[in-house]
Amino acid sequence: MKARVFVSFKPTVLDPQGQAIRGALNGLGHGSIAEVRQGKFFDIEIAPGAVREEAAREMDQIAREVLRRLSGGISGLNSMCGIVGYIGPRKAVPIILDGLKRLEYRGYDSAGLAVVENGSSSLAVRRASGKLRNLEEALKLNPVDGPYGIGHTRWATHGRPTEENAHPHRDCHGDIVVVHNGIVENYLALKRQLTQEGHRFVTETDTEVIAHLVEKHYDGNLENAVRDAVRQLTGVFALSVISGKDPNKIVAARSGPPVVVGLGDGEYFVASDVPAILSHTRDMFFLADGDVAVLTRDGVHLTDFNGRPVKRQVSHILWDPIMAEKGGYKHFMLKEIFEQPRAVRDTTLGRVGQESGRIFLDEMDISPRDFRAFRQVRIVACGTSWHAALAGKFMIERLARVPVEVDYGSEFRYRDPIVGPDTLTVVISQSGETADTLAAQREANKRGSKTLAICNVVGSMVMREAAGTLITHAGPEIGVASTKAFTGQLTALFLLAMHLGQVRETVDAKTSLRLVEQLLRVPAQLEEILRHDAIYEDLTKVLFRASDFLYLGRGIHFPIALEGALKLKEISYIHAEGYPAGEMKHGPNALIDENLPTVVLATCDPSDEMSRVLYEKTLSNIQEVKARQGMVVAVACDGDQEVGKVADHVIRIGVTHELLLPILEVVPLQLLAYHIAVRRGCDVDQPRNLAKSVTVE
Repeated sequence: MKARVFVSFKPTVLDPQGQAIRGALNGLGHGSIAEVRQGKFFDIEIAPGAVREEAAREMDQIAREVLRRLSGGISGLNSMCGIVGYIGPRKAVPIILDGLKRLEYRGYDSAGLAVVENGSSSLAVRRASGKLRNLEEALKLNPVDGPYGIGHTRWATHGRPTEENAHPHRDCHGDIVVVHNGIVENYLALKRQLTQEGHRFVTETDTEVIAHLVEKHYDGNLENAVRDAVRQLTGVFALSVISGKDPNKIVAARSGPPVVVGLGDGEYFVASDVPAILSHTRDMFFLADGDVAVLTRDGVHLTDFNGRPVKRQVSHILWDPIMAEKGGYKHFMLKEIFEQPRAVRDTTLGRVGQESGRIFLDEMDISPRDFRAFRQVRIVACGTSWHAALAGKFMIERLARVPVEVDYGSEFRYRDPIVGPDTLTVVISQSGETADTLAAQREANKRGSKTLAICNVVGSMVMREAAGTLITHAGPEIGVASTKAFTGQLTALFLLAMHLGQVRETVDAKTSLRLVEQLLRVPAQLEEILRHDAIYEDLTKVLFRASDFLYLGRGIHFPIALEGALKLKEISYIHAEGYPAGEMKHGPNALIDENLPTVVLATCDPSDEMSRVLYEKTLSNIQEVKARQGMVVAVACDGDQEVGKVADHVIRIGVTHELLLPILEVVPLQLLAYHIAVRRGCDVDQPRNLAKSVTVE
């Protein structure tokens, strides 16, 4: 008699939706198990086909796999590797290395490349753990080059960050190599099957399974083998494959993480992000999920996973390649902070009528009648974009008088959201490829809600699947900690709020003119803030040794307090917490002493009655902090005489409309975080354990 085992798995703080549990079961060959969500437990019935002792061993194996997936920064839930490939008349290695350097911001712990050597069908692979300079040293000691190849920077999810586990990975005979971004959830089951068939594995990674699967299906045509292999994979992946047995081609496939294909003059490129290939071509397109691209010297051929031809629209990227360089700044983050006046100006350009005050959105499949018919707005985002969404809630509710809810992309689809045709779902993503946001967008689309994307990358997946898009013309953002993309998103949300208000007739012409007038002054006000960058160096001498920070704000300023706290902890590794200033008596007051710096957003729009009320209450909060010997750093508007009487340090910004103040007041918080991190010796552009785009759930 076969044993039947019932197990309840309780999700943890690290895995609130049980993703690691599901992935572990799937990877161990239990993908068909029925899962029942009951309260806070996952009740899973398995029939291991064995007696109690063997069932217990099976449970132990599942438990170990769950723990493995939760270790190393939620290993197996996130992976943000960099991929670069080239085929053409030039030497491939310098182009691949240059592309990988431009992807360093994504975060990585090892690197490697593979090329087919000149006049040969043999594959040469070079790999190294650590930074790219280690790979460059390996290439100096053992040079290699050829007309086409693929490269990779790895963020470890399966296997330690060693040279052995670095990509590219090979099949049994070394004739096929693969680079891969993502996670193969069923890799253990596939590995067991392939091992039984005689394949030999030499690494701890899930990627090696792909190389052996391609080898298994290879019959002389590489793209056919790749298509057969990817149909067996469960999970999300972006990959590129080359083979010495089927030369002069690169095969790329996508199911989740982004893949961009660049079109040059007799040469072609594949990468995981635009900056990697932007110095070589501005003409490119993103693969859609389920696409396979075959790059040869003659062009690019596209099919789906079943071999049916597909077409994708080519986009001309307007970014100047120099925009993706540091341009004399010490760090990308500092450069991008100083680019915010242009980012706001460019996001506004062509969308406002200076004489009429009217807002003109880009052409979209959402009509004025649709905008008038919406009964609610749902905004979905992750990370910094979520903070922009919270500020956008205040903007839309005030100007358009329609209720707004804000959701984390990672939570939205797991709670059976109530959205439908009367709901406008706004999805915000800098890259347009954030996995959780994209999944939420698809859930909203499935339920009949029209989606509007606020995005910084033309042609990205979020943009393609939306009924309309507001592009934030911020240009490439390389630093992991988002800055100019955030202010671009705030600007786009303000434009959307105004447009909704005008269409729904809740904002009159006089108010529109006044709002547009103040919006157009924001770039110059940002430039004025940035002219006083030196004050932060002096201020951080006092603050950089603190182990904790508290950020306070009221109303629309509370999301900016959250963003300021996030910036500080992202790049300086100091614990920081954003809190509504009105909630001080409900807990945070207990933390305040002379060792806790408190950053308070105490700005005010004197023409706005509610803003004046919140300002007075915020002054009271500052006095509460000072009564407990706390140190206060306040952000206040020019001309304010009151804040300086109670705060230890005051950072000044210009006066503008209450709904536009967040665009100005976040910049001092960005600069404060930056200078503290630099003084502490932190890697500002590549913080530990973080990556720019979270393209895998």
